[in-house]
Amino acid sequence: MLTPLGWGTLAGSLLLYVAGFGLGYREPVVLATGGLLALAGALAWTAPKPKLEVRREVTPLKVPRGDAAVAVLQVSNLGGMALAGLWARDRFGASDHTVELPRLPRGAARTVSYSLPTGVRGEIPVGPLLIVRADPLGLTRRVREYGEAVTLLVRPRTVALPVPPSGRAHHLEGPTSDNAPSGTVTFHTLREYVVGDDLRHVHWRSSARTGTLMVRQLIDASLPTTTVVLDTRDLDELSVDAAASVSLAAARAGFPVRLITGEGVLAETRADADLVLDRLALVGPSDSHEGVRLARGGGSLVLVTADPAEAARVAGVRKRFDRVICVFTGQAEVSVPGVTTLRVRDLETLPFVWAAR
Repeated sequence: MLTPLGWGTLAGSLLLYVAGFGLGYREPVVLATGGLLALAGALAWTAPKPKLEVRREVTPLKVPRGDAAVAVLQVSNLGGMALAGLWARDRFGASDHTVELPRLPRGAARTVSYSLPTGVRGEIPVGPLLIVRADPLGLTRRVREYGEAVTLLVRPRTVALPVPPSGRAHHLEGPTSDNAPSGTVTFHTLREYVVGDDLRHVHWRSSARTGTLMVRQLIDASLPTTTVVLDTRDLDELSVDAAASVSLAAARAGFPVRLITGEGVLAETRADADLVLDRLALVGPSDSHEGVRLARGGGSLVLVTADPAEAARVAGVRKRFDRVICVFTGQAEVSVPGVTTLRVRDLETLPFVWAAR
């Protein structure tokens, strides 16, 4: 196809021809002929369809906000002639990234890499990838799409924290054995049988109905639950990062975690840290302040908020929990009777105030 410069050259050449013949001057005709010859040469340069093998890999596909993510592009020339004038254009969200590819001799392969933007939390579509071949004058180009778009998930940043205290001596150092998380006390859900499961836990009625061997998953009800309430009104990244750090500490220790926003339960799991981070990667602001009210009692409650009024509201539910902590990310001074209040100015200070609680 013709580029804007190519179309301008074509239009200018035609005007020069008309002017040269109409006025009887040879010079405009010579210039017009030169322009058309340049266009013909450019079309001959880009007309052959290049035989390319193109692979683009994004690594890692999930990354904390601000950490490095890289796209690695490998282009192989499968044709019988050398290729020059190639460049790749990749799309990241609403922006484009262009990288020039080195000359590709016959049968050669080249690998280039480029950084991806990870400064904004959320899902970032990467692609489609376009390989463009242009002539040296920039008059024509051939564009072809390769591969499929992928999604880069930018998660919250986190810092290492001890397990949130529940106020009771319930395995505060985590499960006491490999079998502890499965427990034998309370029914949790049904799941497919895997090798090593106790056949006494097979749920035969469900197995007959589904045609798949199903077992009852039981949990140890004595493990305390960590309920993390994230205030999403006037949401800031520090609050999301703090909520992710607290939830991650409990999940990695094998404790049940319930993550709540004003819109409802965002995640409820035990030991699945990836689920918590994936859900928080996509959380956005809302007008609801029902998070504290939706929190069930028991275990520890951690409220993350920048609103003094929301911090004061948590005092009304402190009797329903063994321990209540408010991680306050706002600018005001806050003190709530019966509630451990931790004032956090940046994520790096969270481990220090958390340890001193």
